[in-house]
Order: sequence, then structure tokens, then C-alpha cells
Amino acid sequence: MEAGHVFVEHVRDAMVANHQMARRFQTLHYPCAHVVAACAKVSLNVDQFIDEVYTLECTLRVWENEFPVLHDLSTWEVPWINFELIPDKGLRRNPKGRPQSSRIRNEMDIREKFDGKLCGLCRVAGHNQSKCPLRNYHTGQSSRSDRN
Repeated sequence: MEAGHVFVEHVRDAMVANHQMARRFQTLHYPCAHVVAACAKVSLNVDQFIDEVYTLECTLRVWENEFPVLHDLSTWEVPWINFELIPDKGLRRNPKGRPQSSRIRNEMDIREKFDGKLCGLCRVAGHNQSKCPLRNYHTGQSSRSDRN
């Protein structure tokens, strides 16, 4: 029973995929690969299903016209207007220093405020690495351990 259900889902997915491919034929008037294969299987001429715009003759008709050559600007009917491009100095990037991030921040970037620094050895606030009570434990006992 389970295998039949999976098979039905597989067939349904294949039908949806074929429907989407058939939609391509409806919009472009060009047969899909499965249509060409089916025509070859039954010895049918696939050219009857291809729209005229895809033929070589139609393409050559489109490109047989010559494009007019653009002559010198001084011969144009519209007078050439000289204008000066003035750059906006406010949009210039400052090349000095560290580049500024253009990333848009959101609530994921908000971190909790923390005032004190943590000890480098035990990661506890209130003292530093040189005054850590566990310093002798981490570095091993020495003759100078009485000074801490």
C-alpha cells in the first residue's frame, strides 16, 4: 500500500513537470524535447509543430534590411549641445582609513552590553591575568608564587 502511494506521488510530480514543459510550447510555439521524441517515435514530421518565426527564412528576412550609417555629429539635424559633467563631491569615497561597512544591521547584530573585562586565564570578571587567583594552577608552582 505504501509503495502505491509513493508511485502515485511520483506520477503526479512527473505530470506537473510535463505540464510546465507544455506551457513552454504554448507560449513560444516551439516543441519541447518530449514532443520531438514522441514525433520521432511515430515517424511524424516535427516541423509542422514549429512556428514560422523559428525558421531560417524568417530570420534572414529580419536581418536582410540594412541599418542606416550614423554620419558625423555635425551633419545631424538636431544641434549638438555642449554640456559639462560636474561630479558630486559628496558621493566620493574617502580612500584613507578603514573602509566603512555598508551592511544593513538588524536585531541579530545587537549584543548585550558588558562593562568589565574578563581574565585571560579563567574568564572571570573582576581581575586580570596577572592577578588571577588560579595563575599558579595554570602555569605551575614556582618559587615566586608567594608574591601574588
